[in-house]
Amino acid sequence: MVDTATARRLYQRLEPLHAFVYFSPEANLRYQQLGLAGQDGYFASRAAAMGAVGSEVVVATFFNFQPALVRAALPGAWDVTSPREVLEARLDGADETLRRVLGDLVDHPDLAEVVDLARTAAEACSPQGRPLYAAHAALAWPEPLHLQLFHAVTLLREHRGDGHVAALTLENLNHGDVLVTHAASEAMGLPEEILQLTRGFTDEEWQAAKGSLRDRGILDAEGRLTAEGTALRQRIEDRTDDAALPPWQALGDDGCARLLELSAPFSRAVVKSGVFGGRARG
Repeated sequence: MVDTATARRLYQRLEPLHAFVYFSPEANLRYQQLGLAGQDGYFASRAAAMGAVGSEVVVATFFNFQPALVRAALPGAWDVTSPREVLEARLDGADETLRRVLGDLVDHPDLAEVVDLARTAAEACSPQGRPLYAAHAALAWPEPLHLQLFHAVTLLREHRGDGHVAALTLENLNHGDVLVTHAASEAMGLPEEILQLTRGFTDEEWQAAKGSLRDRGILDAEGRLTAEGTALRQRIEDRTDDAALPPWQALGDDGCARLLELSAPFSRAVVKSGVFGGRARG
């Protein structure tokens, strides 16, 4: 039986094969050509599978962004372009980026098996209560194989993310609370200033979230997680891992081990390419 530790290793191994698209210069150029500047491209491209949705749907599904940041991008993006055009731009940008960073690996004989394993897991996900997964699962599978891998990992990533949002909601945390506790957790490894900046929070909003969490006994006076706060973060991670298990259980122990092994060179090539540039989003 596949356990949560294996599921987490698979998530960490495969995540770069999706997350690169948020930092891809090729994808960002495509969005700019559609008239989307700055972070408008990020919000529109990740939301486009759901159609021409408004800001509040994205506030709900993306969860951890300051709502004003989302409202600055949507629904205004749909006045200059369409979800179909944005999805095409995202896929074209992903294609160009993967061809650049993977090089000869796009023709590697192991890629077909990696795709088969990842697709088997992705198609075993359930759409119930998973809006971002369900929206992306309704899209046609692209060609060629390296884009099928991108799509499969996108499905698995959004499925896990939808479950994570549910776990956060169960703890009665809002977007600011989530980021502050994330920053305070040594296990997460992302600097506080990066999270605050990329999610659009002012200093006043950030400090207000800290004050609220102190009042709840989740942070101490120095802004560190209390024992209660540490337990809360662990519950969130455990629930997220548990909710993400079904696709990996469908793949089985041998399939998971094989995917971990065969996907390593592809994931490593993306990370080593420098496409992430030390930034965090997603």
